[in-house]
Amino acid sequence: MRSEPLVLGIETSCDETGIALVRGRTLLSDVVASNVEEHVRFGGVVPEVASRAHLEAFAPTLARACAEAGARVTDVDAIAVTAGPGLAGALLVGISAAQGLALAIDRPLYGVNHLAAHVAVDRLAHGELPQPAIALLVSGGHTSLLRVDDVTCDVESLGATLDDAAGEAFDKVARLLGLSFPGGPAIDALARGGDPAAIDFPRGLTRPRDEVAHRHDFSFSGLKTAVVRWLEACRREGIDIPRADVAASFQEAVVDVLVRKAVRACRDEGIDTLVVGGGVAANSRLRMLLDERAGGLDVRVPPSRLCTDNGAMVASLGVALVARNAPPTSLGFGADSSLPVETVLT
Repeated sequence: MRSEPLVLGIETSCDETGIALVRGRTLLSDVVASNVEEHVRFGGVVPEVASRAHLEAFAPTLARACAEAGARVTDVDAIAVTAGPGLAGALLVGISAAQGLALAIDRPLYGVNHLAAHVAVDRLAHGELPQPAIALLVSGGHTSLLRVDDVTCDVESLGATLDDAAGEAFDKVARLLGLSFPGGPAIDALARGGDPAAIDFPRGLTRPRDEVAHRHDFSFSGLKTAVVRWLEACRREGIDIPRADVAASFQEAVVDVLVRKAVRACRDEGIDTLVVGGGVAANSRLRMLLDERAGGLDVRVPPSRLCTDNGAMVASLGVALVARNAPPTSLGFGADSSLPVETVLT
């Protein structure tokens, strides 16, 4: 095996079929076939629809990824695939394909954790991860604060959402405002024309009594309810709803808490590197607030295209696992829709 392994990464945890080839820290190709449009009319991801879309997209996506990298499948040194967490049926499509490929070309297979992969992808943008680091992961299904001593084997959960994830809250509030799915980009765009201080929406789990029991945890369900009640009050009183102000004020309430708790986790742990990943990491206001409040921290946020689900993040984690001679996963593993973040490799 060459000193810098060539790894094929496969990601099918939700509504994107992502396949990439990475050699060392060089991204050779990263192809994503999104099936988001197939879920728009439902206002959210439908698991069965997602699974069927992955089945249809896998072969052409793999072919395109290999063509863009100028490589054949038989050129790869290892294969990495998301084993969880995610939608069980969607995960099984990628896992089954990866198992078949690994068996056919006799290559080691790594079933990896989706959340750890969101951290590992930063290697492609900023080089090797400092050890330790704090990671803030924010997406449609997850909002987590992690201590990462080694992304291949030592990840500790410091806090997580108790109810709605940040991205889920964006989707729900976008629906209330009559915006399209997915809600994150739609609210981000609308909020640029609004006043983030127009409405004083609540910041979940930031009261003094939460400082001990839920210091690093998140909650966005109450914020969503506050938006519902505010909109209902406007309608009862016959007031025109200032949609841009609502979007901006809601967004500010979310990112304020995310940044506040992430920066505090760095201070509490005595760690000066903060890595941010997940689809919500593409939010323009979140990036701006991180810059404003970093206070000397080294904040590492990958380019937006690497924040959303993609094969590059899975391949990057696979490269790191191969580099440290981690034993591959047995070919018989299955999908784990609730795989804990501490389990980096199944």
